Amino acid sequence: MTPLALLFDLDGTLIESDRLHYEAFSDLLTEYGRTITWTDYTGQIMGRPNAEIMADIFPDLPAEHKALADRKEAMFRDRLAAAVDPVPGIHALLDQAEAEDIRVAVVTNAPRVNAEAMLAAAGLAERFATVIIGEECERSKPDPLPYLTAMRALGTTPSRSTAFEDSRAGLRAARGSGAHVFGMTTGLDAAELLRSGAHHAIADFTAPALRDHLTRLKARAA
Repeated sequence: MTPLALLFDLDGTLIESDRLHYEAFSDLLTEYGRTITWTDYTGQIMGRPNAEIMADIFPDLPAEHKALADRKEAMFRDRLAAAVDPVPGIHALLDQAEAEDIRVAVVTNAPRVNAEAMLAAAGLAERFATVIIGEECERSKPDPLPYLTAMRALGTTPSRSTAFEDSRAGLRAARGSGAHVFGMTTGLDAAELLRSGAHHAIADFTAPALRDHLTRLKARAA
């Protein structure tokens, strides 16, 4: 039988890290006499791959995009505490997944070094054997390919997959993959998440809507 799967974005979904990214971008841009607002971040940056972001915010410095992206990510990692709390409810959800043979993966546009640092800081590194990195795929989010890659790696299908996202780009990717999508209100409000493609908007992994969805999914699978 094809297994059920839970597919998690990382930034803003498993860990509330978007404010740290915003601060890193803001400090980097300040060095170049430029500014960014939180609205700019959530509307133009959050969830997108670094190559696209740097092309937008540093169009005059094309030769430096890779170095600028690497520096920003290092600034972000410097802001990670020795340990950070994951979004509430994730450990219980992962315990349930393990007990019920539901497969899990992380699907993120973060560089692998960032993904590994965040998962370790949140105490989640040992819980995810499968971590799909957008820039390691032929196309990253908002293309659905990273989610489809995760499904193939887990041996599952879109109709048996549930995705969790917090950004417009991520929601577009998850919805385009055919997965059932939960939007996390860590960065965008519920109305914007639903407009951007989420089937449901939840604050964390304790939400009754998520519990009800999994109950229905398991019943159909049985």
